[in-house]
Amino acid sequence: MEYRTLGRTGVKVSPLCLGAMMFGAWGTSDHDEAIRIIHRGLDAGINFIDTADVYSFGESEEIVGKALAQKNREKVILATKVHGVMGKDPNAQGNSRRWIMAGCENSLRRLGTDYIDLYQIHRPSPDTDIDETLGALTDLVRVGKIRYFGSSTFPAHEIVEAQWVAQRRARERFVTEQPPYSILVRGIEKDVLPMCQKYDMGVLPWSPLAGGWLSGAFGEGKPNTSRRSSMVPAHYDMTLPGNRQKVEAVTALNTLAEESGLGLIQLALGFVLEHPAITSPIIGPRTMEHLESQLPALELRLAPDVLDRIDEIVPPGMDLNATDVGWVPAAIAEPSLRRRPR
Repeated sequence: MEYRTLGRTGVKVSPLCLGAMMFGAWGTSDHDEAIRIIHRGLDAGINFIDTADVYSFGESEEIVGKALAQKNREKVILATKVHGVMGKDPNAQGNSRRWIMAGCENSLRRLGTDYIDLYQIHRPSPDTDIDETLGALTDLVRVGKIRYFGSSTFPAHEIVEAQWVAQRRARERFVTEQPPYSILVRGIEKDVLPMCQKYDMGVLPWSPLAGGWLSGAFGEGKPNTSRRSSMVPAHYDMTLPGNRQKVEAVTALNTLAEESGLGLIQLALGFVLEHPAITSPIIGPRTMEHLESQLPALELRLAPDVLDRIDEIVPPGMDLNATDVGWVPAAIAEPSLRRRPR
């Protein structure tokens, strides 16, 4: 396996990152089975695991911690995230120094480790100064509780702002970005990926199978529903034009995969792996079968003509469903920010 360098850190990571979002109440509630899945991924050569405090309200981190306690922790690049709501306390969320410090301690405890390799800010926070966030993360690096830190689902302009602030304020900087990216969600090709390349950031795309749309379970004449429908209903609501476009695209992609001698999952992962800005796509298996279907992508390269056909089905830079991008800026979500006061 050819390991990839994580941005400019010098750290080598596997071409696939094992995402742990589906371990716990959100997916596989059997801890022993989830641990077996994690161990199978590690045995296959994956050395990179990504979780978050908010996944099943900390349960995912606990499962990952149990799994790593049975393996050589030093060989695993362990990533987790902070930002999401973790209780009724209004301060148990966000990107403030107060919560980042507390959230890191909580994650270390759940993971059963004394350091985190990559600590990520799960989403932007418009009410928190980015300098405060970077200052807290820098302090965590300097005391050895985290090795590096990154962002997740940040728009291009906030990626640039964070880099500038880090330089001007003598902070450590974001070394990675974790954006949504798949054949069906290509908007980041216009700005986020070029900015990550400009600043030598590693890129760890989430949902390369587009929330299951590229798993083979969706398409013309199929139910086109997911166990995630209750969490993100807009991703699967067939009254939305973007989702109807996704059905058409998936049907065409299924045909292309068959003609190329590939499964749709291989086609989807191979596409993401081909972009020169991408370091390690995050796969999120819920079952051992899911994992086994995705492991072949570790050694996969798509032919140029296949990539050209994909571009014909979903043009570069296009998001078929605008709600699939994972985060809506306050300037769009809040009507009061788009209207003059009366």
